[in-house]
Amino acid sequence: MAAQSFNVLCTLCLVIIYFLPICLAFGGDLKPIPAPPSYVCDPKLWEARGVNMAEMGYCDKSLPYDVRAKDLVDRMTLKEKAQQMGDRASGIPRLGLPDYKWWSEALHGVSHFGYGAFFTEIVPGATSFPTVILTTAAFNQSLWNAIGKVVSTEARAMYNLGQAGLTFWSPNINPVRDPRWGRITETSGEDPFVVGVYGVNYVRGLQDVEGQEHAEDPGSRPLKVAACCKHYAAYDLDLWQDVNRFTFDALVTEQDMVETFVRPFEMCIKDGDVSSVMCSYNQVNKIPSCADPILLKQTIREEWKLNGYIISDCDAIEMIHNDTKINWLGVDLDCGVNYPNALENSVRQGKVNEADVDTSLKYLYTVLMRLGFFDGSPSFMSLGKNDICTDKHIDLAVEAAREGIVLLKNLDATLPLNPDAFKTLAIIGPHANATTAMIGNYEGNPCRYVSPLSGFSAFGEVIYEQGCPGVKCPNDTLILQATEAAKQADATILVVGTDLSIEGEGLDREDLLLPGLQKDLVEQVANASKGPVILVVMTAGGVDISFAKDDNKIKGILWVGHPGQEGGRAIADVVFGKCNPGGRLPLTWYTADYVDKLPMTSMQLRPFEEKGYPGRTYKFFNGSTVYPFAYGLSYTSFDYKVTTPTNVSIPIKLNNTQHCRELELTDTSVQQPCPSVVVNDLTCEDKIAWEVEVQNTGDKDGSEVVIVYSQPPDGIVGTPFKQVVGFERVFVAAKQSQKVNFELNACKSLNIVDGRGYTLLPSGLHKIMLGTSSEQIDVNVSFTS
Repeated sequence: MAAQSFNVLCTLCLVIIYFLPICLAFGGDLKPIPAPPSYVCDPKLWEARGVNMAEMGYCDKSLPYDVRAKDLVDRMTLKEKAQQMGDRASGIPRLGLPDYKWWSEALHGVSHFGYGAFFTEIVPGATSFPTVILTTAAFNQSLWNAIGKVVSTEARAMYNLGQAGLTFWSPNINPVRDPRWGRITETSGEDPFVVGVYGVNYVRGLQDVEGQEHAEDPGSRPLKVAACCKHYAAYDLDLWQDVNRFTFDALVTEQDMVETFVRPFEMCIKDGDVSSVMCSYNQVNKIPSCADPILLKQTIREEWKLNGYIISDCDAIEMIHNDTKINWLGVDLDCGVNYPNALENSVRQGKVNEADVDTSLKYLYTVLMRLGFFDGSPSFMSLGKNDICTDKHIDLAVEAAREGIVLLKNLDATLPLNPDAFKTLAIIGPHANATTAMIGNYEGNPCRYVSPLSGFSAFGEVIYEQGCPGVKCPNDTLILQATEAAKQADATILVVGTDLSIEGEGLDREDLLLPGLQKDLVEQVANASKGPVILVVMTAGGVDISFAKDDNKIKGILWVGHPGQEGGRAIADVVFGKCNPGGRLPLTWYTADYVDKLPMTSMQLRPFEEKGYPGRTYKFFNGSTVYPFAYGLSYTSFDYKVTTPTNVSIPIKLNNTQHCRELELTDTSVQQPCPSVVVNDLTCEDKIAWEVEVQNTGDKDGSEVVIVYSQPPDGIVGTPFKQVVGFERVFVAAKQSQKVNFELNACKSLNIVDGRGYTLLPSGLHKIMLGTSSEQIDVNVSFTS
């Protein structure tokens, strides 16, 4: 009884020590200041409890994190262990462990999703950046990293104020296989390399502590916050017809798995050093992703060397446990209650080895130690309310939206509009006054909203008409008023598109059309308009707007994704030339009939000839499109010139343990003496380096995205038409030029994946292509014994 009273008293002390500074910081007339967060191994806490902290090995800073984590776990009872393995860990007062909520989100800003982060009067909002699909369209790696840094700064500030955790389950790095997928807004598009590069940069922005980005032992590297790459693997269907993500069995070839579905995760772990991975709801070839020993233990742990923990998608463990009676899955943390409720009995019944539980807990506590949860993080303790929603952060949100916006059409060089010539603007459409639609999902409370209506109001007199009674535009009752507004204005801006009621988590699209009668609205307003019509498309996925593309009354078309809290400001800045659009589509925009040709459940990326299914993505689809992958115009024009040799030879001498492999060819008469070698058998030290001069031949400053593709030797069956292997965004002043240097690793950039899942380097003539330019570099790979 005395021990129980002592524990209650200790808990009360912890509560007072933790919350008293916050209360004082915001009470009376005192100036608000951030209260330093409590941490497990704070000597003052142990002194208040009357316990000698020196006796606790897990608080000994001289020991490695893994040794400290083992000491902590070894002190726990089995019941206590089980209670720490759900996303709402209950804590262990006798060991000084407080409750901890693992689930926070930071997809494009600190989110209110999950239990870890929340908003109050103290912190009413955080910077809300464009959703990921638009930010990706900027093709700017430094921008992606910078956004991650801002988000983690605001997250740390909120943690200091008691309004966030330190573990954030972002980003989503699933490549987009099908244009109907509802979660496209969260992703980086259809190319697995681009998705992986985005993930690496964003994760590094979230996690890296300046000056300690790399360590000989990655497991000892401190973290600013902990990121999570999700959803592993082959997850890209939510709810299509009667098929849902919870029960869907993704039948995937090993070729597609290696080449597309898991490649971003490999990059995120190896290059981004992410500290957690979330497994997905779906099955892959009849095995639940969260119960697949090959995907989890063999691949993530043994091959890729994850320094962190594996988390299930929420309640996925419960579903697996109920359906298959699997008790131990190789997942370290359950987003749910199955582990806390069932693990103790499972161990006692001999179904689960307690040593496996111990191993998982050590992964978890090592991450928390790296975050300063045990020792504090002095370099971040000064962060507080004044570091959230700063002018600098809001300016970056504007810049991200500007850089991502894609100019799809500019007939007669109508754009940019001159504010002196176009003083009255009709702003029309279901998204003309958008606010919440601009911030997509996994959103937080933004610092503020700048709607399109507000953004354009800064450039002239505005006449506003909604045009549709909601984004689904079920009737034409508001179209007449919209046409009347267009008749009065010098220019008309139509803002159409989708929101989370059309495409979102748990909701895939049935078609690729504008919702309801939005097309009718566009056509009738365009016919009535006195001045030029600019169509602004606010969607995540592509839509078939061929009618607008071909309509000469519609002079310009912009795709703006879901552009974040500052979206209206960014859109208006682009339309009026305050900035020059340079974004590129990270997705293929298919014609509407594409979805009639294959079901969403077909996972194969290459054409499925037996069933007449076309290929998927720019790598395997050669049919007509509305706009191709990487399409995007500018208010100026650019030329490329390669200023280094354009013919490169890579002779590779093989030893007696490196063996040649045959390739399936369309013409066997052109078989090379040594067709290919497995990449993992090579040293992979060969580089391809060159310099390209980007010339701005127009009269406006602008940014150009130089996208580098590789094309494999001709005649190999099943290879992609081309694949992205590098890109850089470069700003070039009018009539000026900038030089850009590229260096590619031959193994990484010239490899192919064969039908058996081997990653191979083929011999023969490879081509390196620069965007749509005619400039290319020929690379001849040969093998000799």
